[in-house]
Order: sequence, then C-alpha cells, then structure tokens
Amino acid sequence: MAGTTGITTSHPSGPAGAYDDSATERWAAEPDKRPGRTAFQRDRARVLHSSALRRLAGKTQVVTPGSRSRQWDASPRTRLTHSLECAQVGRELGAALGCDPDLVEAACLSHDMGHPPFGHNGEQALNDFARDCGGFEGNAQSLRLLTRIEPKRFVESEEETGGPVSVGLNLTRAALDAATKYPWPRGAHPVEPGSLKFGVYEDDLPVFDWVRRGAPASRTCFEAQVMDWSDDVAYSVHDFEDGLHAGHVDPAALSSESERQGIWAAAIGRYVPRGTDPQELSAALDRLMGQEWWPHGYDGSAVAQGRLKDATSQLIGRFCLAAETATRQAYGTGPHTRYAAELVVPRAARHECAVLKAVADRYVMQRAEQEALRADQRIVLAELAEAITARAPEGLDPQFRALFDAAPDDQARKRVIVDQIASLTDAVARSLHAGLTGRP
Repeated sequence: MAGTTGITTSHPSGPAGAYDDSATERWAAEPDKRPGRTAFQRDRARVLHSSALRRLAGKTQVVTPGSRSRQWDASPRTRLTHSLECAQVGRELGAALGCDPDLVEAACLSHDMGHPPFGHNGEQALNDFARDCGGFEGNAQSLRLLTRIEPKRFVESEEETGGPVSVGLNLTRAALDAATKYPWPRGAHPVEPGSLKFGVYEDDLPVFDWVRRGAPASRTCFEAQVMDWSDDVAYSVHDFEDGLHAGHVDPAALSSESERQGIWAAAIGRYVPRGTDPQELSAALDRLMGQEWWPHGYDGSAVAQGRLKDATSQLIGRFCLAAETATRQAYGTGPHTRYAAELVVPRAARHECAVLKAVADRYVMQRAEQEALRADQRIVLAELAEAITARAPEGLDPQFRALFDAAPDDQARKRVIVDQIASLTDAVARSLHAGLTGRP
C-alpha cells in the first residue's frame, strides 16, 4: 500500500478532545468536504455507505438468509443485521465509558465486513484454499478490505509504471485500530502460538504497522475491546432469540440435566477455556433462568414475541451494565479511550454470555440438516475456487482482474482470487458455482 500520510482535521475528535492528531490521522491526507464534522463522523459515514457493508445482507450469520423453519419464524439475522445491532450496543456502551460514539460505531459496523459467504464455514473453506498464500481469516480480511479493496480513495503509485493505488476507505488510525480484534499477524498470537486467529496478512503489514504506530504490542485498544464485547453480547443474545423464533430451542429443556451436559460440552473449549468447571456454567444459566423476564416458553403469539423481545433487551442491558460498572470500579469514571484503560468484563457475565452462545450452538448449529448444509457449502466454495483459478483472469470482476494482471507472482494472484470469492454473497457464490461447474 502506498501513499502520503497526513492530518485531515485540526479540530479535536471525541469527548473533550480525548483523541489526538495521531488518532485522527489518515494514511492519505485529504481535506474535509464539509466543515463541522469530526474525523470519526466521517469514518462512520464511509463505512455506512460502503458496498461491502451492504453485501453483508446476503451473508450467513447462523441461519442461511431466506430459510424459514416454521410459519411464524421471524426473518433470521444476517451479517448485516448483526453488525447494525452490534453497532447500537457498542455505541451506547462506548459512550457511557467516555469513548467517541461514532468511532466505536464505525468499528462495530466494519468488524465483520471481511467475512466470506457462508459465515465461519466459508472462512474455514477459504483458509484451506489459501493455505499456501497466507491463509484466510475474516478479521484480517476486514483490515484488507478497509485499507485496500473497498474503492473509495486512491493515491498515485510510487512505482514508475504504476497508476492510482487504492487505499480503501482511508479511515483514521483510531478507527482502523478499533476495528482490529487481533492485532498480530498469522502465528503470532501472544498467548496461543497455534491459534488460527490473526488480524493482518503479511502483504498488509505496512498499513498495519502504520495503524499500530505507538501502540503496545499485541494489545487491543479500549474501543476495540468495547467492540469485541458488544459483538459477543449481540450475537449471543440474538442467536438465542433466533433459535426460539425458529422453534429449535425449547426453554423448558434447559432445566434437564442431560440437556445441560450437551450445552456444557458445546461451551467448554469453544466459548470458555478448557478446564472450566461445568458447575460455574450451571450457576450462570440458573441465574438467567431465575430472572422474572426470562422466556420460559414461546408459542409465537404477539404476547410471546413481546416478552421475548423484552428478554433480549434485559440481557443486553445486563451484560453491558456489568462491564460498565466493573470498568469504572477498576479505572474510575473516565473518559476511557485508546490505551488508557482496559474493559473489565466480570467472569460471571462472560459465563452467562457463553451459556447463551452454547445453547444456540447445541440446538441450532449442531442440527443434522445444518451439518449437511455446511458440508455442501464447503464443497461449493472449494469447487468455485478451483473453477475460478482454472479460468483466471477470465471470469474475475474488473476490479479483481486488474489486480490479478498486476500481481507479481502466483501467490499474489491466488490472493486476488481469495479476495474475489470473499466479496461474494451466499446467493452469488452458489449462482457463480452453478454457472462454472454445471452443478446446482
């Protein structure tokens, strides 16, 4: 990525000017179009108006878009609706703790923009395909999309033969940092070297190093921590809600000890650390089920829908208030921004959140038809990748064909194909696969 760095605004951004010039700097300097907006209001607007955000409407969250399980099933969440809900949670929690609300909202809106078709299942399939060119990780893809792929701003190439080079949405340093859950490259997890989670590909390290200038190594900024917890809160609560709407979760079954064993098995090692005492998870579920607003039944009636919606609101408020209170107890009233504090989420709240995730996992994601669907999705993406590779650069969108033609080697060309596939919605991936392979 090439460009000239510069400051785009001289006015302070955030509460009481808590964000300095370094936080509001952009990779490529550009003037304000309309005076009076903060740098982070501009960031939020750029993300909100991006085509990458709109495409999330056609990408799987848990239930495939367009599927219905019974006649009163509400439309299931997509990656877009999840991102919007995450943004609402993050904006309010961040503001309560002293963060710039537009900055946190921009991070929440953009945190899933790099996810490929078919959700985490597609992520695994693309990681297999891209194993010899740096792998695939949705969070690293989000950074790549925000700083390179999404066409918004261009700079002149530093190469003599080059033309304009995309710098993506050209967001501020603080916005890109706030959207980065895993601030390290592949294989550099600070605690688990074998972890598959990372936030930057090797060829995106120049902009990543720019984003992280002055930041403590491998530490996420406060706004990214707020975004991460808001993501957990939003998807745990809403996946549970969607499971009830779809008829997959029976609240009465959650009192059964045998059913609980299946929930703990889903939780331990995936949503809570290995070695966690199942009794802690049992106590967490009991606390939730003991609340007066807990949905002990669901029949799809208007009254039941209203009660369930109240329960989701109560859960979100419970989880956010727990983090807000604990953080203030540890660090004072704030404002808390960048690297001046850590978000504190009590262990009890994390366990309650994890239990909701495990319930959705156990009763929605582990259903036999979902397993069969995921297997088919992996085949679709693997065959699609092979078919596009065999025809490339024919069949690539103009944007990606130009990148393919300019790529210096086979690995770089393969990365362009990965970028192309990652940009597709579920429906377009299936349609393109059928057109290229002749297999529905």
